[in-house]
Amino acid sequence: MFADLKGKTALVTGAGKETGIGYAICRKLAASGMRVIVADLGREGHGEGPVPTGKIEEMEALAEKVRDDFAVEAIAAEVDVTDNSSIQRMVDRIKEKFPRIDVLCNNAGASFGVPNLFHTYNEADWLKTIDVNLHSAFRVTRAVLPLMMGTGGSIINTASRAGKVPPMFNGAYAVAKAGLIMLTKVMAMELAPMELRVNAICPGQIMTDLEKWRFSLEARFYNSTVEEREQAMCQTIPMRRIGSTDEVAGLVAFLASNQSSYMTGQAINITGGQLMEL
Repeated sequence: MFADLKGKTALVTGAGKETGIGYAICRKLAASGMRVIVADLGREGHGEGPVPTGKIEEMEALAEKVRDDFAVEAIAAEVDVTDNSSIQRMVDRIKEKFPRIDVLCNNAGASFGVPNLFHTYNEADWLKTIDVNLHSAFRVTRAVLPLMMGTGGSIINTASRAGKVPPMFNGAYAVAKAGLIMLTKVMAMELAPMELRVNAICPGQIMTDLEKWRFSLEARFYNSTVEEREQAMCQTIPMRRIGSTDEVAGLVAFLASNQSSYMTGQAINITGGQLMEL
C-alpha cells in the first residue's frame, strides 16, 4: 500500500474486464485508498478483436465490487477512446463527480486482423489497431490534462514487450506499442515543467483473456494443446511462468506513487526476464 495515494483519484481506461490488467490496476490503486474510474467501451463496437470489450453492466458490477472491497468511491465510465466526442463526454461526467484526476492510466488496447503478416494485413484492421493502442493515449491525455494540472500527478501508459521485440503475425500491435513508448517520452519531456510524470509499462506474457486466446490459437496452429503451448512459452521465460495481472498492477501503483517521484520518461519491462534490454 502507498499511503500518499489515499484520497486521490485515478482514471483507468480499458478496465472493463474482470480478468484484465486494467481492472487489476483499479483494485491495486483502490487498495491504497484511491478513488477509481473504471473506463471502457461499455458496448459492442470494437468487437472484431479476439477479446470482447467490457460491457456497461460488467463495468458497473466491477465498480461496485471495488466500492465493497476497499470502501472507496468507484464509478464506471463509458468511453470510446477512438472518438474525441466520447472522450469529452467521459471527462464531463468525471468533472461532475471528482474535482481532479491525479493518476491517468492509458491502458486501453486491442489487436484486430490477427494473425497476419504485414504484407497481407487488412489496412482497416491495421489502422484500427494503431488507433486504439497509440492515438487513444494522445486523445485521452489531452482531454484529461486540464483535470491534472497542479496535482503533481502521474500518467502511466500500458505499452508492451511487443513494442521492443516484434512478435510474429501481430505487426500493427507491435508498431503501435513502439509508438506509445516514444509518445511516453515526448509527454514526459513536455509535461515535466507542469510537475506531471509520464512512464510506460511493458508487460510480457501476462495471464489475461488475450493471452489465453493466444495459446488457443497456437494450439490449433501447431496441432497441440493449450497447456503444451503455455509450457512452451514458459520455457522462453527465465522465471518459467506466466505473470499475473496483479503483478503488473503493483508496478503501476509504484509509478503512481511518490516512491517513483524522480522517474519519468521510462518504459519499464515486466516480463519475468524474457526481455532484459532497456
